[in-house]
Amino acid sequence: MRTASVVCCILISVAQMAQAPRPPDLNAQRAAMKKLNFLVGNWSGEAHVLSSETGPKELAMTERAEFKLGGLVLTIEGVGRSKADGEPALQAFGVVSYDDASGTYHMRAFNDGRFLEADMKLAGHGLTWGFTLGGYRTHSTLRITDAGDWTEHHEISVGSTPAKPFMELKVTRRP
Repeated sequence: MRTASVVCCILISVAQMAQAPRPPDLNAQRAAMKKLNFLVGNWSGEAHVLSSETGPKELAMTERAEFKLGGLVLTIEGVGRSKADGEPALQAFGVVSYDDASGTYHMRAFNDGRFLEADMKLAGHGLTWGFTLGGYRTHSTLRITDAGDWTEHHEISVGSTPAKPFMELKVTRRP
């Protein structure tokens, strides 16, 4: 009986080792992340936030994007200050990474004490992402224009209602 238990433990250990996750391909991850180099830098401009509760808000917007961990992640920090009083009205922080096993970009974003995780798709000099939470769905598009501006267009829909814009952003790279 004891011998059967030992053999069983050995077989389970061997099976677990055979199923060990493959090591990440750091070169593939860095190569994929380099495709996002067009975002790196300091940017400033404005954002328009549409809200049915408070009406539209005009913000002076800054974005700072930089690679961390030897190019394995891209951090993006956005701060929008009310043009009316200069107070922070929007603060967001995102971390973008690439999963070489699935070939997918991922973003984890933080804002106002909340966070979300979304898959991102690279589209030329731009990105798209969205998420669904309960009856809410969003779709966001970030792109670099021919003039070199960083623009974002965000839409939201609730239930079966058609999508409506809820934020527009345009920032220009600072020297």
